[in-house]
Amino acid sequence: MAIRDSLKQIRTQWMERISRELAQGEGVRVGFVEQLERFYDLLEQTVNTGDTAWLDPILYDWGHSPTESNLDEGAYEVSFILNRMTGLTIQVARENLGETDALELLAAVIPVFTHSLSVVVRYEMETRVAHISSELNQTQEKLQQLDRNKSKFISVAAHELKTPLTLIEGYTTMMVDMAEQPDQSSINSLLKGVNKGILRLREIIDDMIDVSLIDNHLLTLNIQPLWVSHLLNLLENELKKTVASRGQTLTVNRFDGSDLMIYGDAERLYQALYNVAVNAVKFTPDGGTIAVDGRLLPGFVEITVTDTGIGISAENQALIFDKFGQLGRTDLHSSGKTKFKGGGPGLGLPITRGIIEAHGGTIWVESEGHDEVKLKGSTFHILIPTRTEATDPLITKFFGPFEQTKQELETETIGKENPPTDNPAA
Repeated sequence: MAIRDSLKQIRTQWMERISRELAQGEGVRVGFVEQLERFYDLLEQTVNTGDTAWLDPILYDWGHSPTESNLDEGAYEVSFILNRMTGLTIQVARENLGETDALELLAAVIPVFTHSLSVVVRYEMETRVAHISSELNQTQEKLQQLDRNKSKFISVAAHELKTPLTLIEGYTTMMVDMAEQPDQSSINSLLKGVNKGILRLREIIDDMIDVSLIDNHLLTLNIQPLWVSHLLNLLENELKKTVASRGQTLTVNRFDGSDLMIYGDAERLYQALYNVAVNAVKFTPDGGTIAVDGRLLPGFVEITVTDTGIGISAENQALIFDKFGQLGRTDLHSSGKTKFKGGGPGLGLPITRGIIEAHGGTIWVESEGHDEVKLKGSTFHILIPTRTEATDPLITKFFGPFEQTKQELETETIGKENPPTDNPAA
């Protein structure tokens, strides 16, 4: 019997045996059978012509087919399959052909399988080398980023922490000198200076802790009912003195959604809004304007903070949300947090983004560019989910006491609208 006829005779049994043993699951088997059909057609062409180039296209596809998980686990699945196909081909030939025909067929196809295996192994190695090279490049980029962050951190430690420490050291030395004098009437002012330095140190350290919590996904939220208007009122009162000292104008507008009750961490959300507003104050010249506005969107309340400041260039609009991503010089001492273009650790906006995203929201900035003459300004957009029901699936894990809190709030509201009366008919 001719080798071509032998191949046709064992084809059905070969397909069934290999697909049954090497493909798991019906969904996998369908795709696998299609590949086997293609391979067998090319195998017949190779045996008939004696040219192994017929198999090159499918071998290339198979050799470059490993998934990321295969590569990470170090699995050489295609090589294994070809090895197993060789063994199963020998079995099928012995079971379905005479001894002479089986030997002739195997003498023709075994070299083809051996060649195919060597080609696939080479392709698999190329794919693996490319994968490892990509991983090494990614690792190198991460290491370079870590090195840059380390340098920035050293700069922050050297300048941000140095200022309050110098204040504390100076005031403490003065108090020591005054303690030896009879008149100690001025010691209170010195104590205030020490306290100011301590508070600034605490703020910097708290920011660093917050960034660490956000980076390690350890930031916890105290979810409670809150009113957006309360956050805006608190922000307006807190910044009133600051903007007055800079000759700026702060406008906090009421908008559709500002009186909404939502669920969230009031303290953290206020921290986020405050960071954005202070950033606007810091990068707006004296006499400028900061406006807080917003609108109600489907599923979200949007709060915007717009300033008439120096603006942000397009390439830096993502950088400002990275740790230590301040755009000014890192060697500037931040003796005042709201001083025009004052230095800082560059942690406020990264913390803000972490807080907003932890609530299921997002934050971005829009600006026509950086210009300290034309003052193109910036607008920060903050989207916060309007979770007005305690049964909201996004925050169900926080519930238990919240449903009772909501009922108590409703009861309290109803009680105010319908006060009790002694008249039974009322």
